[in-house]
Amino acid sequence: MTHRIEILGRVALSAAMLSTGCARSVNLLNPDTPRFVGEYATPVVATQAPGATLRVVTFNIKASREIDRSITLLQSDSLRGADIVALQEMNATGVDRIARALKLNYIYYPSLIHPVNKDYFGPAILTRWPIERSWKVFLPYEAWGRKLRRTATAAIVQVNGLRVLVYSVHLETMVKLSEPHRTEQARTVTEDAKGFSGPVLIAGDLNDYAMAARIRQQGYLWTSQWLGPTHLVFTLDHILTRGLVLARPGSVGVVHQVLGASDHRPVWAVLAPAPASLSTCRRGPEREISRQVAAC
Repeated sequence: MTHRIEILGRVALSAAMLSTGCARSVNLLNPDTPRFVGEYATPVVATQAPGATLRVVTFNIKASREIDRSITLLQSDSLRGADIVALQEMNATGVDRIARALKLNYIYYPSLIHPVNKDYFGPAILTRWPIERSWKVFLPYEAWGRKLRRTATAAIVQVNGLRVLVYSVHLETMVKLSEPHRTEQARTVTEDAKGFSGPVLIAGDLNDYAMAARIRQQGYLWTSQWLGPTHLVFTLDHILTRGLVLARPGSVGVVHQVLGASDHRPVWAVLAPAPASLSTCRRGPEREISRQVAAC
C-alpha cells in the first residue's frame, strides 16, 4: 500500500490559504499539480472472461463533511464492491480515508481551494484496478460570484484487461453559469475523450438533467436517464458511457437512504463491453438499449 502527494500540492495549499481573505475561490490552474495518488487495492488478476462486468458508482459527498457515514454507505447495498467510484466535492483527506477503508487506488486533482472551507475541492476517481495514467481537464468559464473554475479528473483504468477512460465530473450549477456555457463544459469532456478508441465512462454531478442530454447527443449511452431524483427533487447525478452498455436490464439505480452522508444520492450501474455489432443496430431510447443489444 502506498500513498503519494506531489510535493507542490501542499505548497500550493499553504500559499493560497494565506491569500484567501475574501470569499473568492483560489483556482488551481497548474495542469500537473496538486496531484494526489493512493494505491491501497489488493492486486487483481485480470481474467478477461467473457461476460465480465464493471460496477460503477458516482457520489457527490457534500464538501467532504461526512466521510465516516459515506464509507458506511459505500460499503453497503448496491454500492458494495465497486470497480470504479467517482466522487465529487472532495478534499484530499476525504479521498484518502475512503480509499483506505474500501482498499482502492485513487487519483485526485483538486479544482480549487474553496472560499468557505479553505480546503481542496474537486473530483476524484477511485478503483480496485490499476490506474495507467491520469490528467486534469479544465472546464471553460468561471462561475458568477466566487469565480470558481471547475475541472474534471480523467484516468485510464485497466479494468480486467480492458482499458477504460474514466471521467469524474462536476459541472457548474444553473444559477452560476448560463446553459450555453455549461453545455460547453460538458462538451469539453466529450472532446477530450474523442482521441480514445476504447470504452469511455463519464460519471458525476452534472448539476442539470439537460447536461446529460447534451452528452448523449455526442454519442453516449445515458444509463441513468430514468432514475428520478438524485438530489431533493432534481436529477443531477449521472452515468454515461461509450462502448459500454448495461450488463442486463435494470442494472442501474440510485440509493435513496444515504444515512446522512450527503444531500446527494449515489448512483450505480453494472456495465459490460458493448457488442461489436451494436454500432450497426438502430439506437433507440436508453430504456430499450438492453433489448436492442440482445437482438443484435
